[in-house]
Amino acid sequence: FKIKNLPLPLRDSKKLSLKQREGWFKWIKNQALPHTVALVSPKIIDRINISQAANLAATRAFKRLIQNPKFKIKNYSVLLDGGLYVNKSKIKNIKFKTIIKGDEKIPAISLASIVAKVYRDQLMRELDAQFPGYGFAIHKGYGTKLHQSAIKEKGLCLLHRTSFNLTKFL
Repeated sequence: FKIKNLPLPLRDSKKLSLKQREGWFKWIKNQALPHTVALVSPKIIDRINISQAANLAATRAFKRLIQNPKFKIKNYSVLLDGGLYVNKSKIKNIKFKTIIKGDEKIPAISLASIVAKVYRDQLMRELDAQFPGYGFAIHKGYGTKLHQSAIKEKGLCLLHRTSFNLTKFL
């Protein structure tokens, strides 16, 4: 993607280095681009599944964004990445469009992906201090061999989803 006066190439957050993602995140904040994040707890994910939880988080984030008086958002369209959907019954008169691989095609979705990844990485570093020994700051919650070894050694903690087959690591 090319946007005027930008210091870095804009791509899907998974294709950027940590330094590039953090550079983009700083740019987003410096430009005061409206953004927000929403979380869904492991217990809710276990109850409704990961796909529905992602949609719930998207709905929560969108509602926070339009309700924030700091951001005067009017006449907007909403583009969502991949399989994301927003619960439209709670949000009236707004058109949403889901775009497959949107984080690779649409700059606004790429920027949202960067915000989400930088926030998640920061959160995982904080959770690493609360739940030492699992290596969350290193692997950010992905099922690496290090993470699997920690689960074998320490068992599951409050952050682990029991619906995800972690028992094979125990």
